[in-house]
Amino acid sequence: MRATGTGLVRQGVQVGPSPSKSSVERTFRHVSHFRHPLTSPLSNPSTLAPNRTSDEFVVDAPSRVRHRVVRTTSPGPIASRSSSVSDPVVSTMQDSQLTIGSLLEHGARVYAASIVRTFEGNHVREATYAEVAERSARLAGALASLGIRQGDRVGTFLWNTQEHLEAYFAVPSMGAVLHTLNLRLFPEQLSYVVNHGQDRVVLVDATVLPALAKVAAELTTVEAYVLVGDADGTADTSGLGDVPVHRYEDLLAAAPAAFAWPELDERMPMAMCYTSGTTGNPKGVVYSHRSTWLHSLSSCSGNGFGLTEHDTVLPVVPMFHANAWGLAYSGWMAGADFVMPGRFLQAEPMARMISELRPTVAGAVPTIWNDLLAYVDEHPTDLTSLRLVACGGSAVPLKLMQRFEADHGMHIVQAWGMTETSPLAAIAHVPARTPESEQWTWRSRTGRITVGVDLRLVDDAGTTLPWDGESVGEIQVRGPWITGAYHLDDDPEKFMDGWLRTGDVAVAYPNGMLQITDRSKDVIKSGGEWISSVELENTLMGHPAVFECAVVAVPDERWDERPLACVVLRPGQSATPEELRDFLSEKVAGWQLPERWTFIEAVPKTSVGKFDKKVLRKAYAEDELPVRTL
Repeated sequence: MRATGTGLVRQGVQVGPSPSKSSVERTFRHVSHFRHPLTSPLSNPSTLAPNRTSDEFVVDAPSRVRHRVVRTTSPGPIASRSSSVSDPVVSTMQDSQLTIGSLLEHGARVYAASIVRTFEGNHVREATYAEVAERSARLAGALASLGIRQGDRVGTFLWNTQEHLEAYFAVPSMGAVLHTLNLRLFPEQLSYVVNHGQDRVVLVDATVLPALAKVAAELTTVEAYVLVGDADGTADTSGLGDVPVHRYEDLLAAAPAAFAWPELDERMPMAMCYTSGTTGNPKGVVYSHRSTWLHSLSSCSGNGFGLTEHDTVLPVVPMFHANAWGLAYSGWMAGADFVMPGRFLQAEPMARMISELRPTVAGAVPTIWNDLLAYVDEHPTDLTSLRLVACGGSAVPLKLMQRFEADHGMHIVQAWGMTETSPLAAIAHVPARTPESEQWTWRSRTGRITVGVDLRLVDDAGTTLPWDGESVGEIQVRGPWITGAYHLDDDPEKFMDGWLRTGDVAVAYPNGMLQITDRSKDVIKSGGEWISSVELENTLMGHPAVFECAVVAVPDERWDERPLACVVLRPGQSATPEELRDFLSEKVAGWQLPERWTFIEAVPKTSVGKFDKKVLRKAYAEDELPVRTL
């Protein structure tokens, strides 16, 4: 490192063995130019002392730092003052790699007795962390026997189960890349992401085998399938063609109980997840060991989900959706127990799961909780074990949060993120010293930006806007767990000067709290003014007769665009457009009230449970919706 007037420049020469070896020795040379203590070098550069001190730091990672000092003094008028100058300072901290393997080892050793439960409908399977870790080692050995090497992609077409958690650790820890495949993709999208990701092996649950079989003939890179959950050996694998099919438990039984985990660089890729692809082909986001480690720390923090080993985590959000919002890794980091819901995501088994297995923390999109609320209204269920429920993917209706809190003691907190942000970027904890009367105001907002994520709002002209609670612009973010590109897919429109353009339009408050008003593609531009579809939806879903509602922009000759309200009524309930418009008029400005209304059976959803508004816009354009105009 060379000391200059502007900072330190590090000059490193590796003098030890290869970085892949266990002992790495590095030498850094630090050269300091000392200045006359009574004279400013900025005003008179000629007063720089000729003394030079060279400091060599030899680092034998990870154990110690050896410091050798060599001083050479040239004759000069201030040479005698050198003894008054402090020795240079460098960090004495050890350098260790933040890898998924280190997370696996920590959990297996420190929290060996923590439990992973998998709900099977009529029974529950259990395994300790120690057992999961051993099975992860066996899985790594099995995959290695199939030819998987560092950098190879291993796909998972699985529900949230113990086996999926084992793959979450085995694949990255052996240096390969975990590629979680969305069970709900259309066939053409599924074949695209498998081929684009170049998956060599795919782990597939027996219950979703038919969906994978539909595209098997189109998968050009897959060399083997591993079948999970076929205990009786009756699954029909003929649809997978001539590609070899192995049974998960057979592979693990034949593999050794230990695996020689390699030493990996924390910046190596460890997992990839594709966006849901509502327009065009899905895009791949590749996470590093380091990014996932740091994201897990943030998630565990008190300003995140505050996870500890006293918690039991229920990751309802699919493990193919942005790594289950990071809950698999952050929960393991904290030593928490897990309840893995498998394919039982409907309201009845979910209510039974919560009441019997007593999770304390859960995460899912609003649709899941909306369905559960409707069920427990008719079938009283004890949900009080849940101290925190993370909800995101789309705006969480205020009425939904209030009903769960008042009737079931269940605390829902809104969080915001996306596949590109790993995904946690903001969470709506109430700020300190907030009066009781303002608590729900803050909880209804999108979230407060988390440490590690930089955020700015930018308008259409590219101007950065203030955090004043009024200025509206696109959210742009950057940070150690924010993607800076897409896998093999150049998309410069999504990035600006090193910032990710999220496509979400919002205001930011001085304390870092966000309120998303819309997706940029969903904002209703009416007569030169913007109408927030999110605000209209959330308000309408506060009506007791409304189960769900999506508001979309439709063409209007006079105003350019106007809102169309697409309403799903609760079973046995009724409401007219006039009644709903009157209900809205008490809460939003008159010029924002929709004139066009339609009642539908269900709001179409994307593969990750978000409202798919393009389907509604297309249906309106093709006169497929019965619309009433007021």
